[in-house]
Amino acid sequence: MSTLAIGKKVPQFSAAATGDQTISLAGLKGKKVVLYFYPKDNTPGCTTEGQDFAASHAKFKRAGAVVFGVSRDSLKSHENFRAKFDFPFDLISDADESLCQLFGVIKEKNMYGRKVMGVERSTFLIDGDGKLAQEWRGVKVKGHVEEVLAAVKGL
Repeated sequence: MSTLAIGKKVPQFSAAATGDQTISLAGLKGKKVVLYFYPKDNTPGCTTEGQDFAASHAKFKRAGAVVFGVSRDSLKSHENFRAKFDFPFDLISDADESLCQLFGVIKEKNMYGRKVMGVERSTFLIDGDGKLAQEWRGVKVKGHVEEVLAAVKGL
């Protein structure tokens, strides 16, 4: 279960990402960080969400924010997904679910009548001091990126 709370420091983390890099919260100090968790590469909702973030990437950058997509997919899957849709931001592979656990996004879902544990589409905004500024859980893709961008600009 997540121990995160708005206004509190997010525990330090590091994770493998596309572009053969390791992303760490410490390395992002001073930047606004948008982490959006999504269920699976190359699925309709996740592709649309990625494309929406990509379309607004320059606006996030101008507002001083970096965007990362996070899922349990492998780095190889992420590299292919990112290249296929030309995402201008990196994707973090959380195959061991450590970030998913830290942010509390693993939930029971109903998949074709079966109960499975999966990633609940969620987004987190971390301010330049490493504190959780805002969170969105159970996200609906349509209009979500605009909401996040407004929050980033409000920081």
